[in-house]
Amino acid sequence: MKFTLSWLKDHLDTTATVDEIAEALTDLGLEVEAVTNPADRLRAFTLARVKSAEQHPDADRLRVCIVETDEGERQIVCGAPNAREGIIVVLAKPGDYVPGIDTTLSVGRIRGVESHGMMASERELELSDEHDGIIELPSGEVGERFVDWLADNFPEKVDPVIEIAITPNRPDALGVRGIARDLAARGLGTLRPRDHDPVPGDFPCPIPVAIDEDTADGCPVFAGRVIRGVRNGPSPQWLQDQLRAIGLRPISALVDITNFMTYDRNRPLHVFDADKVAGGLRVHRARGGETIMALDDREYTFAPGMIVISDDNGPESIAGIMGGAATGVSDQTENVFVESAYWDHVQIALAGRALKVSSDARYRFERGVDPEYTIAGLEHATRMIVDLCGGEVSELVIAGDVPNHSRSYRLNPARVQSLVGMDIPESEQRQTLTRLGFRLEGSQAHVPSWRPDIQGEADLVEEVARIASLTRLQGRPLKRLSPGIPKPVMTPHQRRLQAARRTAAALGYNECVSYSFIDREAAALFGGGGDATMLENPISSEMTHMRPSLLPGLLRAAARNQARGFMDLALFEAGPAFHGGEPGEQHTLVSGLLVGRIAPKDVHGTARAVDVFDAKADAEAVLAAIGAPARAQIRRGAPDWWHPGRHGMICLGPKKVLAVFGELHPRVLKAMDVKGPAMGFVVWPDEVPLARRTGAGRSALELRDLQAVERDFAFVVDADVEALTLVNAAAGADKALIEDVRVFDEFIGGSLGAGKKSLAVTVRLQPLDKTLTEKEIEAVSARIVQKVGKATGGVLRG
Repeated sequence: MKFTLSWLKDHLDTTATVDEIAEALTDLGLEVEAVTNPADRLRAFTLARVKSAEQHPDADRLRVCIVETDEGERQIVCGAPNAREGIIVVLAKPGDYVPGIDTTLSVGRIRGVESHGMMASERELELSDEHDGIIELPSGEVGERFVDWLADNFPEKVDPVIEIAITPNRPDALGVRGIARDLAARGLGTLRPRDHDPVPGDFPCPIPVAIDEDTADGCPVFAGRVIRGVRNGPSPQWLQDQLRAIGLRPISALVDITNFMTYDRNRPLHVFDADKVAGGLRVHRARGGETIMALDDREYTFAPGMIVISDDNGPESIAGIMGGAATGVSDQTENVFVESAYWDHVQIALAGRALKVSSDARYRFERGVDPEYTIAGLEHATRMIVDLCGGEVSELVIAGDVPNHSRSYRLNPARVQSLVGMDIPESEQRQTLTRLGFRLEGSQAHVPSWRPDIQGEADLVEEVARIASLTRLQGRPLKRLSPGIPKPVMTPHQRRLQAARRTAAALGYNECVSYSFIDREAAALFGGGGDATMLENPISSEMTHMRPSLLPGLLRAAARNQARGFMDLALFEAGPAFHGGEPGEQHTLVSGLLVGRIAPKDVHGTARAVDVFDAKADAEAVLAAIGAPARAQIRRGAPDWWHPGRHGMICLGPKKVLAVFGELHPRVLKAMDVKGPAMGFVVWPDEVPLARRTGAGRSALELRDLQAVERDFAFVVDADVEALTLVNAAAGADKALIEDVRVFDEFIGGSLGAGKKSLAVTVRLQPLDKTLTEKEIEAVSARIVQKVGKATGGVLRG
């Protein structure tokens, strides 16, 4: 929304400066995006008088002028045909920046003659396109600032332009009148009365209007009148200057008046050439397929249900958006029909988007205009047309009724303190609302028709606080709900998720944040893709379902990175996955993905491809960080997107799964366009049992002062025996003494024969109260051999 300072002062009697107004507007919630002050680029220029002008000795078209300035006489070489003795000119001195030629002046020599500055033309100062000669002023004193002379004689040339951002809840600020009202309420001036008496009609309106019954919800009221005998020439200079200043091109008096009303009062209007209207005007819904050539010289096709203004020949206007070219006004127009209507903002927005047409009228109607100003705005425009274009006015024709938007809310002065924390006297609150146009009856505040955003008592408080300035707020700490040390803010679930993220990042993973929506095919690969998780209104064909796992997003990220040459990846994500579409049918996961090598290639050959045990170690590290028990079982039986023979489930029992790790199935990698193999892990933080002790204290540190003993065993077992089964059997031989069991070697083939393998383990025994004797060690070793043999059928290797 743009407006000039002089335009604002037509509504606001104020002495405030541009800077004060801009600061107040931003503080009021009407954020100033730019202030363009033409005077800023002209401040350096002063007035001077040409004392003499002689012919240049070496150029026919140049004159050597002696110019009286505020710094004494200066010699300036000038090529303007009107450079002569006695005229008052605008002087640019050496060091001054001239905007029209984008040059900073310096002392120069022109055909051998030194020149100290220049005398400027209007184009060189960006005042107009005139450049046939230098500026000649009818008055002025030597040394007077040019901007001061312009402010006294041609203020429109140095009129600042202010541009503000309008939020959707403030359509009243789309008119200069609404902006002035806010500033007056703040105390930056007084709102000028700008009411106009109704213009009496001299004859019945020859163009009737009607609204179809099924269209009344989209157009409650449609009004107009005929003005005959108008002269549609150029608009007056003041109106052209105002429109040009805000970036609009003056067209003709009638069009300029409607544009002026749009920006001055937020009241879009339309003017039909009455001689081109066949019969009456009817507001109705389109059947579908009708076309119109609009004023922007583009043809639009109406969809069924769109609101159209038609005459007997067909559509003549896109209701509330843009008029038609067939009935548009021109320089030859003599009789006009001026229309003012109120349109439903939702239906205007839908039609505008469907037709892909933008206009100032659509921008305002889809945000909301003042319904009660519909008829008054028509009277105001009628007065301007008669004053500027002449003509004879008909009586008003009105179809429908102005909708009743009256409402009131209780003003509770204490609510300002409780909601905002500002201490504002009741008298000041009432005065503020009155200045904003509210009508107060006792404790009831009646909302003005131009404020559709006021919908409750809290909005009254907001208006009072906004006008008073939220900068008056004093920061105060909140009182504690209970004395003493406050309880932790983060829940156990949040602390676990934080610990998991930090651990994964410390392990070298990069965190990803992917969409919770994925396509059906990707969801089906991970057990989802059903109707329960399908979105009713997806934003794209690739985001149709809620994700059943975090792995699809990580695989997509890996595929994009591989396509750009990044082959070694460690990615993780923590967030929700969904197993249904109802509230609560979701679970939190921490997932990681490893692709490529564990490190770059080097001369030592330490780089190797990632494997299942890398994923296992990282999953166990994340589990340890969130407080999972150290002892857990590793089982098979994970879903089919994991490799059937290269995965494991970390469990506390048959039904208590804490995590899954392993290699992803090649079928999944192919479908996701990932070059494998790829390892991954998935951790369920909520499945980890909470600690039984919730206090801040820790248990006593237990340090053993007795030497540990290690014994190695090599067992020959069947080739299909899992190493974990052997390890668990050995560890169970004596749970008190055996501290750790580790596999350190595997051998297949040789003298073992087909179907056999050798697994070598180290068992660490930690004495508790005395040093172990050889006999005790042998007894534990025998129990280990017995347990392993019973669990796996294995025997000691000879």
